[in-house]
Amino acid sequence: MLKIITESPSPLKGTKRKRVSKKNKAAWRKHTDVKDVEEFLEVQRQEERIGTFQDKPDSELFMIDTQAEVTTQLTPKQKRVLRAKTAPLRSLAILENDSKVQDPITKRNHVKNLKSGRNIEQEIINPKTQKHIDANKDRKRYNERLDKIVKKKRNSLAKTFGVDLWKDTDLKDKYPDLKNKWISEEMAYYTLKNGLNETGVIKVHDSIRHKTIKSKGFDAPHPGTSYNPDPKDHNALLNKVVVKEEGIIKTAKHLKRITTEMFSKVTTFDRDSNILSEMGEQVGKEEPSEEEKQETKEVDNDLPYTSVNAPVVNKKKDKKARKNEKDQKLLAQELKKKKDAKKQLTDLHRLKHLNADVNKAGQEMIELRKHRKKEAFKKKFETKRLGKLKYQEPDIDVNMKEDIAGNMRNIKTESNLLVDRFKNLQKRNIIPTSVDVGVRKRRKIKRFTRNTHKEPEKSIYNKKKK
Repeated sequence: MLKIITESPSPLKGTKRKRVSKKNKAAWRKHTDVKDVEEFLEVQRQEERIGTFQDKPDSELFMIDTQAEVTTQLTPKQKRVLRAKTAPLRSLAILENDSKVQDPITKRNHVKNLKSGRNIEQEIINPKTQKHIDANKDRKRYNERLDKIVKKKRNSLAKTFGVDLWKDTDLKDKYPDLKNKWISEEMAYYTLKNGLNETGVIKVHDSIRHKTIKSKGFDAPHPGTSYNPDPKDHNALLNKVVVKEEGIIKTAKHLKRITTEMFSKVTTFDRDSNILSEMGEQVGKEEPSEEEKQETKEVDNDLPYTSVNAPVVNKKKDKKARKNEKDQKLLAQELKKKKDAKKQLTDLHRLKHLNADVNKAGQEMIELRKHRKKEAFKKKFETKRLGKLKYQEPDIDVNMKEDIAGNMRNIKTESNLLVDRFKNLQKRNIIPTSVDVGVRKRRKIKRFTRNTHKEPEKSIYNKKKK
């Protein structure tokens, strides 16, 4: 029987016992010694979890040693391997259930045996329905195609040389079997990317494959630019250059005609003489005398006064004038009605011609739409204006007949490979068009020395007096 001591015994018989309030739970915990009760309950809970010695068999409590002690010492690596085989990991020890406590709820709904239900894996391995048989056939056919694609890809890795670097290729052309009957395109890309493909297939948006220009990365040079060209090819190249130069000369003449030649030409001597004559027009004239000024004033005073604008007279129309005006308006309206009726009658007689005109206008509109659509499609693949400057075709590289040497030793070079590649990048909308601005003038930098880096100046007051 446990004995709970609620009050401390008094050391002396004659002393008064100390009474403590125990109206709440905290006071009971503070002034009551229940340590032995807690120890008993902890031991009882531990026995429920791990069991008692009476319940455990002898095989768990005792061990019979039948082998001699091994004197060989194991290495740390061998110890780790042995410990991994015999003992579980410490991180997984918390997942093991070592409690011996029985389930407090005896009538619990247990999980049914899964083997008694449907096994989809066995249905696929050993198909019985037509749906599963067709699915297995499609899956086998897809795997065979995928194996061929992977083998072809692996074989092509060894054939890296001999590939046209300037050729635009599409990833979908390499894998034509991506779109099949029962698997989606996204799943096929995922399989090639993460499953069997070594290099990896990355699906990109279709807009990245749209071409913005039809010009190639590398255009073959004209045969007339060879160091030993055929006469026909060289003459064709010269004619091409002549046509381009004529266009440039024509544009320059047009600009000169509408700008410089619109104004009259004078020499510098005539210009200076005209300026002097205009400035000296008022110098030779004599000013009128006082008598002449007085006579002009008297003559002006004798003339009657006249205003610049005529006076306004408020002349009202009489009744007859208003009646005539009204009759004229009615007559004009009747004439207009007769004219409209006559036009309608003539239009009825011209109905066939009007239908022909309408059809002609409609056909012209259709042709105009086709032309605009064609021009818009053509403009779609032209060189775009990426910057403030517009792209201009470079000059044609050509050698004259007297400059053709016939061998590569004495040839006169006209083209530049770096400039050709740079112009090609501008033409294909890769970099914006730019021009050489030359050496820019840099602003002058004002330099000064910090006070902390200045040398101390010598003062006259620091000199010692002699």
